[in-house]
Amino acid sequence: MIRILVRLISVLLIGGVPACTSTSGSDSAAPAQEPPPGEVAYLEHCAACHDQAVYKAPSRLFLGMLGPDNILKAMDDGVMREQARAVGPATRRDIAEFLSGRSLDDVADRRLPPSCSETGAPAFDTLKPPGSHGWGVDRANSRFYPEAVGGLTVADAPDLELKWAFAYPNAIQARSQPVVGAGAVHVGGPDGTVWALDAKTGCLRWTFRATAEVRTGIVMSSWDENDAGSATLYFGDILARAYAVDAVSGRLKWMTKVDGHPNATITGTPTLYGDRLYVPVSSLEVTLAADPRYACCTFRGSVVALDIATGEPVWQSHSIDQEPQPAGTTRAGTPIMAPSGAPIWNSPTIDVGRQRLYVGTGENYSSPAGPTSDAIIAMNLRSGRKIWVSQQTEGDAWNVGCLTQYTSDDANCPEENGPDFDFAASPILVALDSGTDILVAGQKSGAVMGIDPVTGRTMWRTHVGRGGVQGGVHFGMAAEGSRIYVPISDMFYPEDLTRYRFETPARPGMYALDARTGELLWATPASDVCDGREFCNPGISQAVSAIPGAVIAGHMDGRLRIYDGTDGGVLWEMDTLREFDTVSGEIARGGSFGGGGPVVADGMMYVNSGYGLYFHMPGNVLLAFGRRDSADRRDP
Repeated sequence: MIRILVRLISVLLIGGVPACTSTSGSDSAAPAQEPPPGEVAYLEHCAACHDQAVYKAPSRLFLGMLGPDNILKAMDDGVMREQARAVGPATRRDIAEFLSGRSLDDVADRRLPPSCSETGAPAFDTLKPPGSHGWGVDRANSRFYPEAVGGLTVADAPDLELKWAFAYPNAIQARSQPVVGAGAVHVGGPDGTVWALDAKTGCLRWTFRATAEVRTGIVMSSWDENDAGSATLYFGDILARAYAVDAVSGRLKWMTKVDGHPNATITGTPTLYGDRLYVPVSSLEVTLAADPRYACCTFRGSVVALDIATGEPVWQSHSIDQEPQPAGTTRAGTPIMAPSGAPIWNSPTIDVGRQRLYVGTGENYSSPAGPTSDAIIAMNLRSGRKIWVSQQTEGDAWNVGCLTQYTSDDANCPEENGPDFDFAASPILVALDSGTDILVAGQKSGAVMGIDPVTGRTMWRTHVGRGGVQGGVHFGMAAEGSRIYVPISDMFYPEDLTRYRFETPARPGMYALDARTGELLWATPASDVCDGREFCNPGISQAVSAIPGAVIAGHMDGRLRIYDGTDGGVLWEMDTLREFDTVSGEIARGGSFGGGGPVVADGMMYVNSGYGLYFHMPGNVLLAFGRRDSADRRDP
């Protein structure tokens, strides 16, 4: 049973693609099966590059995440066209289905919303530049929407109703945070499509197809009355490609591969400031270590600064200065490469006054653990030079091989064996009434800490959640003045497969802290309404967003809630675990909330529901809320 469970976890951790694990311990009496034709063709024509960590060649792990239609498109008329000329159409189809684990017959034709040109909606509204600078709304990453930007306050919470819904085609998750500007909602999809939808009605302006899933949020440049036509969208995909797309037409301006490692990816939303786009780089090499034959590991996290006009790199600053070198062998005889890891999962925070950016790092992938993992790092904006490193958890080296510790397949697990306490959420730069600033960061350990942005010294530290591999703070906190809203996941697994045995119970729910002292202001633990539903958990993984007097949070159990900012009381709630009629005529379904959080603009709220990965409930819907018509509003 344990062996089955850890294999299931390995599959879920890499997005539904089976890990390359050993077959030891399997039933030797089982009859041999002929490999599928796609596997034979892949091994003959593709594996020499994609299974051998060839520079810039995505591994089989990433290829499997693209979906069969994207893989086939790449071979038919995309980036792999020349390499695939040696095989016929039928074989290309076999390869695409083998890698994705899905039949192309199961991929339904996309049903599109009606065109805005047919409905009469404006094509581009020059009077509505984006009110948000990106992932965190402002450059400090507060995730707070002032009334002048969002058009909603705590008084509007009881009067919100669903206005329209959009179905992501052939999807089980919706992870890209939208941006609203020019009268449209721009959002990325799991199949690599970026959608431009009318903000009020959901009609379709245009689509753009990236090479792979757009997991990051979308960032939109602003404009003035003289250059509205220069508005640009910026985002990244899971193959570590950054894009600039014309916001008016959806035309590609440039695309840049920001890191040559075959398993590099972009999960944190790029940050736009001045003439540069700051792109955080993470990876999924951590999952390949589930195979004891894989030499773990060679990736190092980084931030890459791109020229926004050309997409050319200006600088790249790694979280780990040293390049990986051989550091021994595992008991399976596989080389150990170190130092490695310290990926950057979050969107950089910009400190305009000090001309710095701040990012948080994850764990090391191999031993020995170093001084820059699980840390907040300050970098110079113009050069990328590290100014200080504030490590919050020492000795954290972990990879997916550690989830197989009850089998013979855990040879790649570092001797530290976790605890995998990443900084997945962006730090928030808070301006205090005293005239000083403090950097507030939340960690998967369940701790939140206040850090001096000048020196990197930790000023206070408060344990809010229990923590864990999927515990503590995940995708993002929010700040309203000095009040910090802290969402806690503390998700439980069927069985704890880490070395940590927690003495305290899980504390999923919403909390508020005082940024000046770290004092707990209020706590609203999440009630468990799952009633045994599979992959249902009460905590909050998705980034939260604040409006004046309230905070908006999507829970892993499918509940979307608005909490009162003063005492944590629940003001409004919707259960999204149901079907929705959508603007395309397709039926969509809500699920767990994860990834990019609610976006508020011009009196509307937009949020994704569905996160069918990592023990979460699938879904594929973008929900758009607005105030009830005045005649239907409740009495005060």
